[in-house]
Formats: sequence, structure tokens, C-alpha cells
Amino acid sequence: MSVDFQTAVKKGIARENRSNAIDRLVEKNERANLSVLVQAGGLAGTFRRQALEGLIDCSGTEQLESLADDPSVPEPLRRRAREVV
Repeated sequence: MSVDFQTAVKKGIARENRSNAIDRLVEKNERANLSVLVQAGGLAGTFRRQALEGLIDCSGTEQLESLADDPSVPEPLRRRAREVV
């Protein structure tokens, strides 16, 4: 896992720094890490949504298809994934 991924999931890090780390994952097209963030049940919804939108920006079709069918992902996030695949 990359440093940016680790920053995004650490609870003791400022929200802005965590959000910036997710933005860097998007810039680097780290689709697998973004997908894991969307699936991370302990992660705040804002970060999960940001990661999902990042996957959309990265054209992470394969990951989005998987998320759309994953019952562990909250319904609003699955619905958003379905909208774009």
C-alpha cells in the first residue's frame, strides 16, 4: 500500500490531509487502492465518496463494476457506480 493510501485510512490525520491523499491517489491512477477505500467500512462516507468519484475520473470501469455488485458497499455508492458503468 502506498503512503497516500496509508494517509487516507489513518484516523489521527487531519481531514484535509486525508482528502489530499485521496486526490493524489486519483492523480496517480491508483484504482486498486481507490477501490479498497470505497469498500472500507470504517472510513468516513465523505472519503468513500471521494474515492468513488476518483475511480470514475480514472476510468476504473473494472473496479466500478465490481463495486456496483458488492453488497458490502452501501447502496448509494453502489448506485453511483452502476450509473457510470
